Amino acid sequence: MNEKHEIPASPELTPAAPAEAEAVAVGFENAHPADGADLLEDLPLAEQMSVLQSLDTSDAADFVAEMEKHDRAVLMRALSPDLAADILEEMSPDDAADVLEDLDAAHQQALLQRVESDEAQEIETLLNFDSDTAGGVMNTEVTVLEQNLTVDQAIALIRRAAEESEIPYYAYVVDDQEHLVGVVSLRNLMLARPGKPLREMLENQQLITATHDTDKEEVAHLISHYNFLALPVVDADGRLLGVVTHDDVIDIIHEEASEDMLGMVGAGQNETVDTPWLRSVTLRLPWLVINVANSAVAAWVVHQFEGTIAQMAILAALMPIVANQAGNSGQQSLAVMIRQLAMETWDRKRAWTAVLRESKIGLLNGLMVGILVLCGVFVLTHHGDLAAVMALALGLDMVVGNVAGAMIPVVLRELGRDPAQASSIFLTTITDSTGFFLFLGLANVLLL
Repeated sequence: MNEKHEIPASPELTPAAPAEAEAVAVGFENAHPADGADLLEDLPLAEQMSVLQSLDTSDAADFVAEMEKHDRAVLMRALSPDLAADILEEMSPDDAADVLEDLDAAHQQALLQRVESDEAQEIETLLNFDSDTAGGVMNTEVTVLEQNLTVDQAIALIRRAAEESEIPYYAYVVDDQEHLVGVVSLRNLMLARPGKPLREMLENQQLITATHDTDKEEVAHLISHYNFLALPVVDADGRLLGVVTHDDVIDIIHEEASEDMLGMVGAGQNETVDTPWLRSVTLRLPWLVINVANSAVAAWVVHQFEGTIAQMAILAALMPIVANQAGNSGQQSLAVMIRQLAMETWDRKRAWTAVLRESKIGLLNGLMVGILVLCGVFVLTHHGDLAAVMALALGLDMVVGNVAGAMIPVVLRELGRDPAQASSIFLTTITDSTGFFLFLGLANVLLL
């Protein structure tokens, strides 16, 4: 990092008066970092800067680390480089990497030059990992013990290193080559017989780890499945790199759920209300264009039965009921399947078994709703044949909706795509086109 980088000039801001800033800062005393972050976000940018200047650097780092990404990035760009660097130094390396990740490359390098070399190197290492992998979300501040230590020596070492490490739920035992050979919980360590060698506590232990390139969603599954508080991350040779903790997993699960929800309707999966509006247009427009093309298919189906509709106008009023009911049925299957694929490791056999299950649900629901619709349409129109056509078309389209809703995520997954991406758009096309074809086709054959 010998090359000098200058931080682009930020718009001039007038900081709050010192007395005013100190008065506001009083509200941050003894505040939980998450609450402090909320308080900061509610202040104008100039006041945010003044408050951070009046706070202890370690407290400022805790609050900034908990802020929303957009607000945090704006604040870090506005702060003086030296103060921003001091705040980064007080953060754990993974939090500092997360903060820097939202800044442009020039700003990253300019701030890293002001951070102590050892910490800067650690942060840069994390920035080099893909943010969607275990390496991108791990914390490198871990408690590492040599396997030749005794329990007493290990406890003493943990006490000395406690201030510089992540909350030590576990101690990670390595050999002379830094290969991970075992994991010991602090509880077991405290209850172990004094003088007992660590290597005796590792006998018959089955190590469960993630490699640095493991998808972070898979890491979340592992921690959830085994009820761990943290999971060690190793390189290809088994050397310990860091750990992913349960609080990281909560963030991962929340992020993945948000991405799935946005992806289902064709919005940008990382989009927020703070995303520049032109960027949102570029993310959404392609899927809206695809939706227009898909809707044209349904319109073409209706056009083929123009004569049928002209002879029996009530068909036009009843058509949307068939499509909407099947669409809702399909959305239920779609939501269940996407949740399942998000919560579990991919299992092809289990996924296709779930598709069969959804077809059975669609068949029974279609039968029950079809009977209700048969009675309802007959009471309103006194036309038995029309009621039968309506019920049959609706029931069949509900089966199609359930099967399509279950299959679309599985097919996308088989193709290596995100199972949630625009799945709702594809489902609507299938249920609308099929529903119109079934209803108008049956009406053309049986009623005219």
